[in-house]
Amino acid sequence: MTLLLLSTADTDLLAARSVEDPAMPLRLANPVRTPEPDLDGVALVLVRLLGGRRAWDGFDALLAACAERRIPVVAVGGEGAPDAELTAASTVPSGVVADAAAYLREGGPGNLRELVAFLSDTVLLTGHGFAPAVTLPAYGVRGARALDPARPTVGVVYYRAHELSGNTAFVDVLCDAVEAAGGNALPVYVGSLRPDADGRVAAVEELLAGRVDTLVVTVLAGGGSNASDSESWDARALSALDVPVLQGLCVTSSRAEWAASDAGLAPIDAAMQVAIPEFDGRLIGAPFSFKESGPDGVPVYVADPERAARVAGTAVAHARLRHVPNGEKNVALVLSSYPTKHSRVGNAVGLDTPASAVKLLQAMRAAGYDVGAFPEDGDTLVHTLIAAGGHDVEWLTEDQLRAAVARVPLADYETWFATLPDTLRTGMLEHWGPPPGSLYVDDGDIVLAALQYGRVVLMIQPPRGFGENPIAIYHDPDLPPSHHYLAAYRWLEQSFGAHAVVHVGKHGTLEWLPGKGLGLSAGCAPDAVLGDLPLFYPFIVNDPGEGTQAKRRAHATVVDHLVPPMARAESYDEMAQLEQLLDEYAQVQAMDP
Repeated sequence: MTLLLLSTADTDLLAARSVEDPAMPLRLANPVRTPEPDLDGVALVLVRLLGGRRAWDGFDALLAACAERRIPVVAVGGEGAPDAELTAASTVPSGVVADAAAYLREGGPGNLRELVAFLSDTVLLTGHGFAPAVTLPAYGVRGARALDPARPTVGVVYYRAHELSGNTAFVDVLCDAVEAAGGNALPVYVGSLRPDADGRVAAVEELLAGRVDTLVVTVLAGGGSNASDSESWDARALSALDVPVLQGLCVTSSRAEWAASDAGLAPIDAAMQVAIPEFDGRLIGAPFSFKESGPDGVPVYVADPERAARVAGTAVAHARLRHVPNGEKNVALVLSSYPTKHSRVGNAVGLDTPASAVKLLQAMRAAGYDVGAFPEDGDTLVHTLIAAGGHDVEWLTEDQLRAAVARVPLADYETWFATLPDTLRTGMLEHWGPPPGSLYVDDGDIVLAALQYGRVVLMIQPPRGFGENPIAIYHDPDLPPSHHYLAAYRWLEQSFGAHAVVHVGKHGTLEWLPGKGLGLSAGCAPDAVLGDLPLFYPFIVNDPGEGTQAKRRAHATVVDHLVPPMARAESYDEMAQLEQLLDEYAQVQAMDP
C-alpha cells in the first residue's frame, strides 16, 4: 500500500525523500518528467501542481486511470489560497484537500511525515495517528556567517522551500564564493518576494534593508506561479533597497545539457529566470546551479563553483562601488568604432558620443571623481584621442605605437591568456596565432588606443573587423576575439584597476562576441573578456532588443536615453553659404545675363 506523491515542485520531493518512518511507503515523481505515472500498488495519489491544473497536460488522464482503479486522488495547488479547480477535481472531501495543502504549504520533512500519516488515517482509515501541521518561519537567515564591517555585503535570496527540504548546498557554494571574492554573504530564505497590499515585503524590510550593498536573487519575480502574480507584481520593495539586484540563474537542466547547448538556457528558464526578472530591472548573472539526476529519480541541485565565482565576483564588484569614495574610483569610458576608421570613432546610434563623454566627465567632476584636465569640447576630445593613435591602420604610425601610454606587456597578457578555458584559447590561437599576435604590437607589448585623465581612461573599443570586408566580420558568430581585444579589457581590470566600465552609446561589439545566446559559460567570449567588471551602458530607448543583448550577455546596467529630435535635413555651415551664393548667382543670371 503506497502513496504516490506527484509534485511539480522538486523541493516537495526532496523533503519527502528525507521523511523518516512514514506511515506508508512513498513513491515520488515530478509529473512534468513522468507523463504516465506507475499506479501499480498505489493506494492513494497526492498531486501538487504549481500553476494549477494547466501545469500538467496529463492530469485528466491520471484522474481517469485512478477512477478506473478506484484510487483516491488529493489534488492541491502551489499557492497559499486554495485552488478551487483542483479541489473540485479531487475525489476526497474538500476539508481533507485543505488540510493536505496546509501541510505542504508549511513544508519540511516533519510536516511531510505527518501529512502521510494524516492521509493514511483520514482517507484509508489506517489509524496510525497524526499531528497537525507545524507552522514554520516564513523567512529567515541561514546560519551565522561573519559580517566584517570593512567588507561590502551581498545578500543571497533563495526560496524557503529549499531551506526546509535541506536543498541548500548550492546556496552555500555561492556564499562561499562571495566571501572568497572579498565580500560578506548574507543568505536569506523567503516564501516569495510578492509585496503585500501596501507594497511591502517583510523579509526585505527586516533582514535586508540597510544591511546589503548588492542582492543576488534566485527567486522569481513575484515568487508565484500563476499569470496573475506577474500581472499584479511590482518591484517597490526591492527598489527601496537602492542596491543593484542580480538574478542568479538556477536552471532546470543538467550542467551537461547546458554546456552542450548553443542557446544556453531552455525556453522555460529564459522566460522565468531572465525575461520576467528583467521587468524589475534586475541584472542577469550567470547560471551557477543545475539539476542533476538523483539515485531515485529526484533531481539534486548542484552548484558549479566556477560559475558561482562569476556571479559572486560580479556582485561583490557592484557592492564595492558603494564603499570606494568617488575620488578613488577608476572608471573606463569606452567609445565604439565601427568600422575601424578614424572617421567612425565614437560612432553610436542617436548619440553624440564625444559631446556626451565631455558632459559625463563634467558631471563626474562635480560628483567628486578625479577626471584630471580633459578637453572640454567634444571635437577636441575625440581628435586628441585619435592623435594619440587609434586603430585605423591607414593612419597609425610607428611613432604613435611607441608613444602609447596604455600598453600590455607580453608576460602579463600570457598570464591572463593562460587562465582561459581550452576551447576559447584554442580558437584564438587558430585565428590569431600565438600571443601577442600581429595587431597593434610594439616591441612585444600590445598597444591600446587610450588616454588617461586622472582616474579616468578614455578608450576606443578594440576592433573586431579586419581585412577586405571588416564590417562582415564584426558580427561573425564563430570568430573569437583577438589577443588585442582580450588584452584591452583585461588591462582595464587587472592593470588600470577599473571599478567600472561605461560603454558610451549603442552599440559596441562585446555583447555580440561568440558564445551561448544566454546563460554564458567561462568559454563564452563576452564572459571571458568582461570578467567581473560592472558595465554601465547608455543606450537609445527605441531599441530594447539590442539593449537586452547587452543585459543578458554582459550583465550590463542599461541607462536609456531619448532619440534625437527630428529636424529637416538641410545644408549647414559652409555648405549652406555656398548654396545661398549659388541661388543668388542663378537669380542674377536669369534677370540680367
